[in-house]
Amino acid sequence: MPAPAALITGGTSGIGRATAELLHERGYRVIVTGQNPETIAAAEKAFPEEIVVVRADARSMEDIDRLVEVARERFGTLDLLFLNAGITRPRPIEAIDEATYDDLFNVNVKGQFFTLQRCLPLFNDGGSIIFTVGIGVTRGMVGGSATAASRGALLPLVPSLALELAPRRIRVNAVSPGAIDTEIWAKTVQPEMLEEVTKATASRIPLGRFGTSREIAEVVAFLASDAAGFVTGENIVVGGGSGLSV
Repeated sequence: MPAPAALITGGTSGIGRATAELLHERGYRVIVTGQNPETIAAAEKAFPEEIVVVRADARSMEDIDRLVEVARERFGTLDLLFLNAGITRPRPIEAIDEATYDDLFNVNVKGQFFTLQRCLPLFNDGGSIIFTVGIGVTRGMVGGSATAASRGALLPLVPSLALELAPRRIRVNAVSPGAIDTEIWAKTVQPEMLEEVTKATASRIPLGRFGTSREIAEVVAFLASDAAGFVTGENIVVGGGSGLSV
């Protein structure tokens, strides 16, 4: 029996990359996508050669169709789809123009929706689909309105798809990371303020620190495993207690 097959969008850096490495360690065959040539090159250099890296832009239906064809040729079927690709544009609402709005929704919603749609014919019954959403969707973030709206549009998909795909025993869940120490976090803060803002943010997290990409990867691996065989339609927040009252 072949090893389970996983497709991870946005898998060349941060959470996606950590998840690809973890799943590979646990015996999965893995394809990841990326769009940035620098992160693609770095991932190809660092990954074991068995992990397949495909350049694909979530905004492009042509790229999505090509990606699915690569998955079909390499694996034949899929057992896990981790819809992790996404962008963030932290800025106040008055600074959001139409192009930024369209970009956020094209990548964070349209890309995920149609990647899932195109992948479904490859899915084995009993598989697992996992979206990355984010804690800002439900608990707020200054300057995060447009990004949260686009990521938040994924949440209503989860219970509806869980019901729709239940006859095939395909489980659909979401993971919502809180403050995670990734390259994306560093890019959201002015370099000269990064250390100060990081310390201030960590001080407001009950567990007193940022999370790691590996910790999110462990939750994704759990949701994909038989241990989560009765978990579907859920959004798992992984944020160190952020947003809890004391």
